[in-house]
Amino acid sequence: MRVRTLLPAGVGLFAVCSAFASSHREAPLVTEMPKVDGTDFYMFRSYEAGHDDSVILIANYQPLQDAYGGPNYFFMDPEARYEIHVDNDGDAREDLTFRFRFDNALKPTALDVGAPGQTKSVAIPLVTGIGAVSAADATVLNLTESFTVDVVRTTNKGKKSATSVAHGSTGALSFAKPVDHIGTKTIPDYAAYAAAHVVPIALPNGFSGRMFVGQRDDPFVVNLGQVFDQVNIANPIGAPNAVPDRIEDANVTSFVLEIPIAFLVDGDETVIGGWTTASLPKNRVLRANPTFEVPTTEKTKGKYVQVSRLGMPLVNEVIIGLPDKDRFNASQPKDDAQFLDYVTHPTLPEILGILFAGAGVEAPNVFPRTDLIAAFLTGLDGVNQPAGVKPAEMLRLNTATAPTPKANQNRLGLLGSDAAGFPNGRRLGDDVVDIELRVAMGVLIGDAQLAPSGALPFTDAALVDASMFGDTFPFVNDPFPGSP
Repeated sequence: MRVRTLLPAGVGLFAVCSAFASSHREAPLVTEMPKVDGTDFYMFRSYEAGHDDSVILIANYQPLQDAYGGPNYFFMDPEARYEIHVDNDGDAREDLTFRFRFDNALKPTALDVGAPGQTKSVAIPLVTGIGAVSAADATVLNLTESFTVDVVRTTNKGKKSATSVAHGSTGALSFAKPVDHIGTKTIPDYAAYAAAHVVPIALPNGFSGRMFVGQRDDPFVVNLGQVFDQVNIANPIGAPNAVPDRIEDANVTSFVLEIPIAFLVDGDETVIGGWTTASLPKNRVLRANPTFEVPTTEKTKGKYVQVSRLGMPLVNEVIIGLPDKDRFNASQPKDDAQFLDYVTHPTLPEILGILFAGAGVEAPNVFPRTDLIAAFLTGLDGVNQPAGVKPAEMLRLNTATAPTPKANQNRLGLLGSDAAGFPNGRRLGDDVVDIELRVAMGVLIGDAQLAPSGALPFTDAALVDASMFGDTFPFVNDPFPGSP
């Protein structure tokens, strides 16, 4: 017999219970346009020495990048608008947005080809010429990327105003993006080359921060193939490190910002919410005779349409039903009521109960799942819930919580008594797969009758923790090279 409880007053929106792979190819439409596929979003108070007055925002795009994926690699879409949104008053609407736009420049290397006296100058087919790329000299590149960043403020009445982010030292409004890690012959010291693209930034009202945008080793860890093979895991309550990370050699493109807490918060409210989106012009028409000049292969016009959305990890993959995955990617947190049924009666715990019934796994015996609302929708009272919160799906961080030093971080976050860990924000070393599996199966319910499997140590068997990442900006590891 299922036990029913009432939703708390005012809660009529989307709560999240989720597990498994983060947002890598999570919806039908975005698989057709991987350049705007957001894979993960992280938000945590910096634990770098001397920088704990700042928040780190990381939005990752373009999933499952094979390092050897030449000759064109993984440039960003110059027609797209990539954004990181911050809600600093709990009303489920963005108050601050960091908007990124990209541009490509062609400087083709040509070789004289032909018999002496009859040569022709012919452009080569590669994004680099002949020679090495370094932090001091990148002139060998035939194709370069640059980008701009705007800070967009939105008033309570919906009026928006944009201010350009400038280089903190030069005042420049355009920033260079490092080319992907083609290989060790083309870029012998990629770490130094990438580090040269960590830049100071000048923000409105006299604030300053740091920024890096470029290819990184994908920090998400998951037993990917087995999970989507009907959770083909030998023991979902076994050792948390039984199998390797199935995407351990995949790269991703990271947008990393270090922003002062004082710039992000509003008044006395210390809790912020965050999510990332990507949008494209509504009308896109292929050109019959494309050239390199932007737009290269298509004409675009019309208002921007959101095609990717990511706040809390793992939502669209295993919570949202297949018919509504594209709708979720196009939606805004303020409109999440339309997805309520997927959460009040989630299918994931039932699926796990069916697949592992022989191991004694049972789905929680309580509907609707009010335990999930606090953890994933409103924030936890006294932890990361803003005053007067409007329930909505986004990552929430209490900026007043002191960061935990890297050496002391617990991969299970709050479940491991680490107040600065997920779901109070999300750090690179937080094992969100294991955490959310346990929450989905009822660890927060605390009643063995209502959640028979709530105390079991569920895991996807692929381990991640803070030791696998850096303790200085930009925190995410250097990418794998296209050749050793």
